[in-house]
Amino acid sequence: MHKPPPTIGPVLTPLAYIAQRWTPSPRTLRRAALSAVVMSVVIIVTGGAVRLTGSGLGCDTWPKCTDDSLIVTSEQGFHGIVEFGNRMLTYVLSAAVGWAIVAARSVKPRRRGLTRLGWVQFWLVMSNAVIGGITVWMGLNPWTVAGHFLAANALLTVAVITWQRTREGDTTPRPRVPKPVRKLSWAIAIVSALLIALGTTVTGAGKHAGDSSDVPRMPWDWTDAAHLHAVAAWVVCALAVAMWLVLRVVDAPDDTRARARDLLLVLLAQGGIGYVQYFTGVPEILVGLHMLGSALMWIAVVRLALSMRERPVTAPEIPAQTDPALTTA
Repeated sequence: MHKPPPTIGPVLTPLAYIAQRWTPSPRTLRRAALSAVVMSVVIIVTGGAVRLTGSGLGCDTWPKCTDDSLIVTSEQGFHGIVEFGNRMLTYVLSAAVGWAIVAARSVKPRRRGLTRLGWVQFWLVMSNAVIGGITVWMGLNPWTVAGHFLAANALLTVAVITWQRTREGDTTPRPRVPKPVRKLSWAIAIVSALLIALGTTVTGAGKHAGDSSDVPRMPWDWTDAAHLHAVAAWVVCALAVAMWLVLRVVDAPDDTRARARDLLLVLLAQGGIGYVQYFTGVPEILVGLHMLGSALMWIAVVRLALSMRERPVTAPEIPAQTDPALTTA
C-alpha cells in the first residue's frame, strides 16, 4: 500500500502562534491596556517638552536626525538630545501598544473587538509618527504641530476605551442612567474636544514656537485665542457641575458618580494652572503642567462617558454533562 502524501498544516501568524501557547490573566490584560494609556500621556507631555525647550528642530530632518546621521550628533547639543529622546520614546509607546495587541489576541475566548482596538492604536502611532516627520519638514508649521497634538489625543482616546473594554464583556451595552444624562455626557465630551482644539490655537499663536522666533505663528493674537479657550473651559465646568448634581438626583451608580467627581477635581486644577500661567507670562513649566492636565482631563471625560453604560461579563458556557444514572438506565 502507498502511504498518503504528507500534508502541510495551517500556517500560523506570530500572534496566532503566541495565542496558542499563552493565555493572559484578566489582570495582565488590564495592565497591558493601561501601559498604552500611560505611554500615550507620556508622549503628549514629552512632545510638549520638545516645543517648550525650543528643541522642535533639534533633529533637522526625518526619519534621520541629520542628513548624514540616523541618531543625534554632538554638534546638535541639548536640543538634539531632547528631540531625539522624544523620537525614541515612540518605540516605547509602540512596545506598549504591541503588548496590548498581543494580550488582547491571546485572551480566551477570543475577543476580536478588543484586538481591533489594539490595532487602531498601532495605526494611530504610525500615522502620528508620519505627521511628526511632516511637521519637521515644514519647519514646525503651527497647523501641523496642532495636528500632531490632536492625533496624540486620538490615540489616547482609543487607548482609554481599550483599557475600559478589558474590564467588560462583549455583550450589547446597556444603559445605567436615563437617556438625558447620557446625552449630557456626550455634550461634555464634545465641548471638551472643542476646548482641546482651541488650546492648540493658543499655543499656535503664542510665545513657545518650538524653535527660533522665525517659526511662523497662527494669524491672530494669542490673548484673544486664550479668552475664547477660557470661555470653552467655563462651559465644560458648568456642564461638569450639572452632571455631578444630576447623577445624585437619578441615584446613579457609585462608580459613575466617582467619575464625575474626578472630572471636577481635574478641571479645578487645570483651570487654576491655566489662569496662573496666563497672568505670569506663560512660563514653560506651567505650560507643561497644563498639557499634562489636558491629557488627564480628557481621560476623565472619556471614562465618565463610558461609565454611562455597561457590558456585563458573561461566564463561559459549561458543556452539558450526561447523568450517570440515566446512562445506566
